Amino acid sequence: MSGKTKNNGDTFEQALSRLNFKPHALEPGHVWLAGAGPGDPGCLTLEVLAALADADALVYDALVSPDVVAVADKAELFFAGKRGGKPSMKQDDITALLVRLARDGRRVVRLKGGDPYIFGRGGEEALALAREDIPFRVLPGLTSGLSAMAATGIPATMRGINKAVILATGHAAGTDDDLDWAAIARTGQPVVIYMGMANLPTIAASLLEGGLAPSTPTAVIVSATTPQERTVVATLATIAEAAAAAGLASPALIVVGGIVAMRAALAGDA
Repeated sequence: MSGKTKNNGDTFEQALSRLNFKPHALEPGHVWLAGAGPGDPGCLTLEVLAALADADALVYDALVSPDVVAVADKAELFFAGKRGGKPSMKQDDITALLVRLARDGRRVVRLKGGDPYIFGRGGEEALALAREDIPFRVLPGLTSGLSAMAATGIPATMRGINKAVILATGHAAGTDDDLDWAAIARTGQPVVIYMGMANLPTIAASLLEGGLAPSTPTAVIVSATTPQERTVVATLATIAEAAAAAGLASPALIVVGGIVAMRAALAGDA
């Protein structure tokens, strides 16, 4: 045991001061591409929190919670959320907005759910800013796929179960732009699927056709880390029916693989 004793009167602010965290300054004419994490404001990084406090223009997505948006109390708000099948701002228009705000000398934060470089089009926006000679930084966020699993008791990796995790998008399932689900199935490694709820029956059928066992544990996680969080666990053969019966809808993540069975084991149900 160390000689130090804990002062029960310590506050979060005192702990933060001991961390000696010094955020970078968000300068006029700069754009910071930031990740808000999976939903709970507690998942924000300190760097993103500081950036929100400095911003005078916030361009944010639909998956960012109102509590997080409220941190940017000095900023003019620009909603740029996308929802499948609903009217939404085009990506080219979002990029043009970022460039215009930067050239107007604004301190711009472009805030996305999860991490900006994981299925968030952050790479496209960064490339456009670089081509326009707009100074930018990327502030990583907790990616929703891995965070959702951790929050709901599913370890992303487990010795003896998997040696890799595949992150995939399901929005193009059943189209000419679809992934090779059979190839993914043949890896035998768990797959975490973003933007796949509308195509869950197609994705499940494709993975089964690719060779995954019908009994493969599968979970659908909705609104992870928020008060609205819900999780349904079934087999790959029955998950589409189970999710529909539970009334689950986007935003959601689908997890397919043996790691899903750990949820019951860790809860003492196995």
